[in-house]
Amino acid sequence: MAGSPELHKGLSQRQLSMIAIGGVIGAGLFVGSSNVFLDAGPGASSSRRRRRCLRG
Repeated sequence: MAGSPELHKGLSQRQLSMIAIGGVIGAGLFVGSSNVFLDAGPGASSSRRRRRCLRG
């Protein structure tokens, strides 16, 4: 195809920062949920889901 636009590969500094922030937040949620599982056992996630459904 003649005259098709070229794609540029690369990420801006802002995009890299957002990816890093998302990784930190995700890791924090993962560690936080592991503490819940240690305290309450595997039923903690299912009871949390039920509460959300009941709340609306």
